[in-house]
Amino acid sequence: MAINGSFTSPVADANYPGDFQAADGGFLTQLYNGLNGYSLAITIFLVLIAYDQFKYVWNKGSIVGPAWKMPFMGPFLSSVNPKMDEYKAKWASGDLSCVSVFHKFVIIASSRDMARKVFNSPAFVRPCVVDVAYKLLRPANWVFLDGRAHVDYRKGLNGLFTRQALETYLPGQEEVYEKYFATFVDISQNQNGGRPIPYMPIFRELMCAVSCRTFVGHYMSDAAIKKIADDYYKITAALELVNFPIIIPFTRTWYGKKAADMVLNEFSICAAKSKARMAAGGDTTCIMDCWIKSMLDSEKYRQKVAKEVAVDDTEKPIMLLRTFSDFEIAMTVFTFLFASQDATSSASTWLFQLMADRPEILDRVREENLAVRNGDKYQKFSMDLLENMPYTRAVVKETLRYRPPVIMVPYVAKKDFPVTDTYTAPKGSMVVPSVWPACHDPEVYPQPDDFDPERWISGDAEKAVKNWLVFGTGPHYCLGQTYAQLNLMAMIGKASMHLDWKHHVTPLSEDIKVFATIFPMDDCPLVFSKRE
Repeated sequence: MAINGSFTSPVADANYPGDFQAADGGFLTQLYNGLNGYSLAITIFLVLIAYDQFKYVWNKGSIVGPAWKMPFMGPFLSSVNPKMDEYKAKWASGDLSCVSVFHKFVIIASSRDMARKVFNSPAFVRPCVVDVAYKLLRPANWVFLDGRAHVDYRKGLNGLFTRQALETYLPGQEEVYEKYFATFVDISQNQNGGRPIPYMPIFRELMCAVSCRTFVGHYMSDAAIKKIADDYYKITAALELVNFPIIIPFTRTWYGKKAADMVLNEFSICAAKSKARMAAGGDTTCIMDCWIKSMLDSEKYRQKVAKEVAVDDTEKPIMLLRTFSDFEIAMTVFTFLFASQDATSSASTWLFQLMADRPEILDRVREENLAVRNGDKYQKFSMDLLENMPYTRAVVKETLRYRPPVIMVPYVAKKDFPVTDTYTAPKGSMVVPSVWPACHDPEVYPQPDDFDPERWISGDAEKAVKNWLVFGTGPHYCLGQTYAQLNLMAMIGKASMHLDWKHHVTPLSEDIKVFATIFPMDDCPLVFSKRE
């Protein structure tokens, strides 16, 4: 046999024996040769499952939570239809607990102290909304600001909720209540023949109308207010925690975006009207008027300073504001509606149900409201009047404690957040402080599951400021908390004098439905009649 003296492979030599066999490449070669599209897909899928489980266990660390996660989706199905009992079980499981839904790792801060730590840690967390919220509220909206920018913006809004400003809004609120109370009677007596119907949807419409009149006055027509009230449900549905992160036609997010666009357009029109009226020297009647007047006053002051005109210190606005565009004003007012609509709808629904089920408490509210008006039930709202109704105030505060509209507030960790000495929330995780457990702490509120307004008068409830998390705490606390409480006091006080109502109790009346905020599971069936 001839010798192959070249560097060419023997296998390539035509003179080399043909029975030569390639060497066995071992395990990797066999694995590669055995791969096909199906097996490759299965392999990748199993690797992803393993990674998903590993990441969940790693993020979970030492806190309470399921030992493993259902691959990828986690407790998605229960998130679509949340149950109050499941929330309570989660809160009871530990000060910190967790779940993971799809790509979201969620840490629930259950105890008062853990919740307060989250609320008061702006260096580590910021308020978090679902992905689609940026599209509905707009990315440039002030609620998405953080740090110094957020603080400065809030300062410019503080003047809209002073005592003097709140007094300005009262006539518009009373006008709406008078109209809707008459509607309640008509719906019950004329349209439904005295039969009970669920009033929760009607209370949502009422509170939307009150908010719009407070925010934009009569720049918006009754028809536009009715349209917003009817469509706002779509916005709420679009902003639920579990939703498509992108907008797909004919989904909840798509309908929500259309409704949000309509609201922003209406508020922009109102802003243009208010600017014209305020520039002409009109009186302020709503939040939009007050804000725009502050802008105009700030601009006049700046012009005088620029022209080196002597300006007395008393002429300098408390807060110098820039002039915002109509759309910027609309975005901000939209956030007020976003913050108030579902919460006040929840509170008003529970308030009417609780008063109907506890007539002795309603009688005391009625007596107080008549007494402060010297027996004249037609006397108009005023701040002096509202500030001299301690029992009505106690009823409202107890309603908000007993059934806090917002039971949890989502935040996101901007960076690794050392929540305790032994656990650090990873960057990007949702950290959710809970409100309900602090409001139902038996060590602070004896018999917390009893509705007892007296605890705010003769008890120690007023001293429990650390547990009063209904409006949050820290740098993102609710700007309108005083307005919200006074508004509910005005509503139930006026209703007590002008209306009678009965609650049709069902087996679901005390069960809680979670839809952004909380409502009676049966939507509060009532019958209203005019009180003579």
